[in-house]
Amino acid sequence: MTSVNAHVFMNLSSSLRSLSLAGCDLQGKFPKNIFDLPNLNLLNLGGNQNLNLDPLKLNRSSNLEHLDLSWMSFSTEFIDSVDNLQALKYLDLSGNSFFQGLSVSITNLSSLEYLILRGANFFGGLPDSMGNLVSLKFLDLSYSNLSGPVPRSLGNLLQLTHLDLGSTKLSGQIPLSILNLTQLEYLEISENSLEGSIPDEVTAVPNLIYLVLFDNLLNGTLPSWLYTAPSLKGIILSQNQFSGHIKEFQTKSLEYLDLENNKLQGPLPSSIFQLLNLTWLLLSSNNLSGVIEFRMFSNLPNLNHLDLSYNSLSLTSNATSSVNHILPNVSDLLLSSCNLSEFPQFLKGLKSLESLDLSCNKIEGKIPQWMQEVGNGSLTYLNVSHNSLTEVEHFPWKNIEVLDLSSNLISGNLPIPASTINFFLISNNSLNGEVSSLICNATSLRVLDLSHNNLSGTIPRCFGNLSNSLEFLSLKKNKFYGTIPPNFAQGCRLTNFNLNGNLLEGPLTPSILNCRGLEVLDLGNNKINDTFPHWLGSLPYLQVLVLKSNHMHGSLRVNSSKSSPFFSKIQIFDLSSNYFSGPLPVRYINSFKAIIDLEKIGSTMSYMGVYVQRGSGFYTYSIGIVMKGQYMELVKIFTMWMIIDLSNNQFEGGIPEVFGKLNLLKGLNLSHNNLSGGIPTSIGNLTSLEWLDLSSNRLSGTIPNRLADLPFLSSFNVSENQLHGQIPQGKQFNTFGNDSYEGNKGLCGFPVSKGCNIIEPAPPNVLEKDGSKSNIAFGWKVVLIGYGCGVVFGMSVGYVVFETGKPKWLVNLVENQQEKRRRRKSKKGNRSDRRRRI
Repeated sequence: MTSVNAHVFMNLSSSLRSLSLAGCDLQGKFPKNIFDLPNLNLLNLGGNQNLNLDPLKLNRSSNLEHLDLSWMSFSTEFIDSVDNLQALKYLDLSGNSFFQGLSVSITNLSSLEYLILRGANFFGGLPDSMGNLVSLKFLDLSYSNLSGPVPRSLGNLLQLTHLDLGSTKLSGQIPLSILNLTQLEYLEISENSLEGSIPDEVTAVPNLIYLVLFDNLLNGTLPSWLYTAPSLKGIILSQNQFSGHIKEFQTKSLEYLDLENNKLQGPLPSSIFQLLNLTWLLLSSNNLSGVIEFRMFSNLPNLNHLDLSYNSLSLTSNATSSVNHILPNVSDLLLSSCNLSEFPQFLKGLKSLESLDLSCNKIEGKIPQWMQEVGNGSLTYLNVSHNSLTEVEHFPWKNIEVLDLSSNLISGNLPIPASTINFFLISNNSLNGEVSSLICNATSLRVLDLSHNNLSGTIPRCFGNLSNSLEFLSLKKNKFYGTIPPNFAQGCRLTNFNLNGNLLEGPLTPSILNCRGLEVLDLGNNKINDTFPHWLGSLPYLQVLVLKSNHMHGSLRVNSSKSSPFFSKIQIFDLSSNYFSGPLPVRYINSFKAIIDLEKIGSTMSYMGVYVQRGSGFYTYSIGIVMKGQYMELVKIFTMWMIIDLSNNQFEGGIPEVFGKLNLLKGLNLSHNNLSGGIPTSIGNLTSLEWLDLSSNRLSGTIPNRLADLPFLSSFNVSENQLHGQIPQGKQFNTFGNDSYEGNKGLCGFPVSKGCNIIEPAPPNVLEKDGSKSNIAFGWKVVLIGYGCGVVFGMSVGYVVFETGKPKWLVNLVENQQEKRRRRKSKKGNRSDRRRRI
């Protein structure tokens, strides 16, 4: 109704009782006479952000009881007149901004029963007078920008039955005043930063039905009233730090019990198996222990979702006669890491099962034939990874969407799942033979991980035809040969393409450019023979490029004068162990905007990956990389890792100063090249740097002292170069060993054995004609000893040092004496000490 003028509503009948215009995109000024309609009881204008309500003065004689102004824009003056609506019982102001805090006039509405402020912005906070709303029954402040402690004044709302403070920014402890709310039925303060324990009062909240406090920092033991509250149906306390045992429940009303991700311990109380109304039981990721027999669940006919994963529980089954009576209605059964040694027999009777997780157990052999009965067509998620399965004959589940068989002992040819498959994970097995093109019948396939097997043959060309669905393809660590399929079609949706560790040859295919959303491209450890693919720089989202250990060659010099940035999103750039030559690529380094921090990274995720719609949640990308001199297989790629590895090539020339722009760089490896010149002082700008390897080059000059100020540098290697001068001292440099500097004969100072001699200007007749210094290595430490112990003794020791090359014990002794003297002199304020010693 964008084109409808709001004034068309001016002539509405005076008998009108209800007017709803929500989400109509109305424009212009709203007619003030609407509020004067004598019988108007309900008015809903929510979602009309361009509707002008100014200036309106609400009529004190109005009979309006229900007013919805959510997700609109209006002036403070308008809200200030709301207190004229003395009959108002329902007020929804969700999604609006209150720049001076919530208007005090609202707290004068003594008849108000429902106040909804979901997603509102309170720039001035809530007024203390909120406690004046003595008739309020329903208060929703969720997803707003509240901060600080839970307002104590809420304890004055004695008629309140529903209080939702979820997903705000509250901190501190739960106030005792909450216990005043004896009528409260629903309490939610989830996804905040609450600390401390839940108040434990015998008479607390006697009418509470749902307690929702998940994702906080709450600790202590569970309060005793949780076990006795007669009306309690839902306890959702997951992702906190609760400890102690779960005690026996005396209430019989529980339907939802979620205590996941806490620190609870001990056995499951037997009373849990008597909660006949229980539909959700989530206890994963605690320290629970003991043995549970499956028949104990036969008393829970309504249980729909059961998760006992990641505890120290052992599940057993002693009888199979009544399998149809164990969890007959369960749809989600998650028993990961439950010490199972076989497929539980009672699974046969689960005709409604949708998700089954038996991963991280001790199941051996093959999937039994009777497993095809499980789910009866409803099973869409099956995870049996990290077991000892050896054989998979066929997949009978015709509607399977997520199938995880990774990390088992499965051998033979690659089994082909149903065409409905979305996620097929069978990495880390012993599969061999070629991959059948039948796999491409799965036209909805999003993630395919065949990595770490013994598969061979050429890569099926049909993978290029899965452009409309395939997002993740990993064939890493197999024996595929031939070339990369050249037929990635327009609209390709690949975000991660990993062929690392195969026998692939030939050049790269430019059709990869059709995968405009590509984030990770790993082609390392193959036999690819090509020049550097400059054209990859135009992929707008490419974050990880690994071409290491191939037969790639040529220069990285960019001849084009175009101003468009190359690799602007790149975070990991690994070209190591190839045959690249010429100067280091200044043009690329200047374009690494994500590392320079000129272009903020948009992702809020901690790791790179793709979402799984059921069960696993998030499937992370992996990568192999050299970190701090050690090769590591990383199962997750942290989104903030910034690494450049150009080692083991034939790059020459100097290290460009432009490296000093890469503010967020964590690792830089330029070792084993033909680089010359000095180490740029701009490297000292890289305050995030954790490892720097410049070894095995032809670098000269000194090590810049600024490198000693890098706060996170924990691995440093400049061995096998032509560096000279004193090694920087202090801070991180005190932790590096002698092997960081080997092969640089000109370096001196800790930790190498060669000490540094500070030579003072000698009389002219001592200097040689060409101006070079005398070769007599008679240093200041010898003179210092002479000063401290006597001239004769000092000269004698000096002669010994001169002849024997400074014994290490003597150097340490001198340094200790020098440090003591420096401290003593500094206390006395003697400023002539340095002149006297010289």
